[in-house]
Parts: sequence; structure tokens; C-alpha cells
Amino acid sequence: MNNVYVIGVGLIGGSFALDIKALYPNCTVYGIDNNEDHIQQALELGVIDKKATITELNNAEMVVLAIPVDATLKVLPEVLDNISDETIVFDAGSTKEDICLEVKNHPKRRNYLAAHPIAGTEFSGPKAAIKGLYKNKTNIICEVEDTAFKLQEKALNLFSDLGMRIRYMNPKAHDKHIAYVSHLSHISSFMLGKTVIEKEKNERDIFDMAGSGFESTVRLAKSSPAMWTPIFEQNKTNVIETLDEYISNLKHFKKLMEDEDFEAVYKEMEETNHIKHILNGIK
Repeated sequence: MNNVYVIGVGLIGGSFALDIKALYPNCTVYGIDNNEDHIQQALELGVIDKKATITELNNAEMVVLAIPVDATLKVLPEVLDNISDETIVFDAGSTKEDICLEVKNHPKRRNYLAAHPIAGTEFSGPKAAIKGLYKNKTNIICEVEDTAFKLQEKALNLFSDLGMRIRYMNPKAHDKHIAYVSHLSHISSFMLGKTVIEKEKNERDIFDMAGSGFESTVRLAKSSPAMWTPIFEQNKTNVIETLDEYISNLKHFKKLMEDEDFEAVYKEMEETNHIKHILNGIK
């Protein structure tokens, strides 16, 4: 691996950059970001080696696109316009259907691999980038058949070197499933945080009583609205469907409480305990 360009040098892109630099010591990692402060931080922290622009992508062996999904819709076609025939481009967006449709008929569609590494933290920016973020994480690959085999091999070899598990899925199925296991989790966390903040206006001691359960549940509410609003917008139909089901379950649970049917409350929780076996099986 020689020249790698990372577009978006925050948590996701920066973590890729750090791992690539560690795996391939002779590789030069270039950073592209419309936030000049992020570029300077990434240079100072050693996340990237040099600053670059999209018009300089002609010598790139690999391009990592790690920016909000609404920006990806605009930037990905421009990236494909500027690369050579031997360059592989992959993104890390949490939605896939709209992005795949955007470049479906692009002359260099074969150079693009639609990916979603399911990894991250609640933090953002170059300072949030960490080595080993992707180890033992799942990476969803969509429409792999539309990417030239020799080019997709470059990306898949990187993912293997990072210790990632690969799953293949079509974009529509990806967006539907990720609405349940990721997007709904973030909305729940944001709204729990909102509920507690509004209550805290009148009860100042509430955060003194917040334990590890609250902290872990509300952790995702620290996530970047600039990243998550476009995700919710692009995956609106699926997210609304999951919210309808979630709200229905909350109302049902509330009704059991109102009816003082705590035997049913116990049963609801006992049945849901099964999720620990599912998650342990995944790990």
C-alpha cells in the first residue's frame, strides 16, 4: 500500500488512517477535510502525513470516504471523477441505498465499494481517532458484485488485516436492519437524555443520582448531530417504522404498569433477557 487518501479525518477516517499507517509503514496517508482545524489537528497528532485536495486523487491507490452521508452523496461522484482506473474507493456511511443509487451509472462505479464498518464511539474529530477501533468489528459490504474484483481485493485485504468480520448484504436490507440495531439506539439515547435534562431544570440533584446504567444508556446522546441528522433523513422510512414499533412496545409496557399487572411486566423482561444469549452468540 503506497498512497492512501482519507476524506474526513475525524473518528472514523482518522482511525482508519492510524491503522493503515501502523500496518503499512511505507504508506503515505493524505488527509482531506473541509474543516481546516481538523486537518491541522490530524497533522499535529500524526493521524495523517500530508494535506491534500480532491483534485489530487489521481495518484491514490485507495480512498477512504468518512464524512456524513449527505455529504457523501455529493462528494463520492466527484471523487470517482478524479481517480485513476486502479484506485479503490470505499465509504463508511451508516446508510447505503441512496449512496449506491447516486453512483449507479457513474463510469467508474467499478472503482467503488459500498461499506459500513459497524464501529465507533460517541466522540468526534481527529482527537477521537484511535488505533484498533475496527478489530473484531463487523463490516457490511453492499453490491460487491458491482466492484471490480482486483480493486475490491485491495479493500478486503485491508479489512482482513484490520481484523474485521465481513458480511454481505443488499443496500435495502442493510438500511432496514441497521435502523433497528443502530439508528433506533441513538434516537432512544438522545430522547432519554432530553427527558432527563428537562427534568433536571427543576431537580438539580438528579445527576448526582445517575449511576452506570444511566451513563451507559445515554452514552450515544453525546454523538454528533451533524452526522446523525443526515442518517435519519436518508433512512427516514425505516427509522419511522422502527419508532412506531418501539413506541408501541413502550405504550404496552406503560399499560401493564397502569393495570398493575406486574406478573406480565416480569414476563416481558424475562423474555427480553434472551437478548444476552443472542449477543453472546454474535461475539
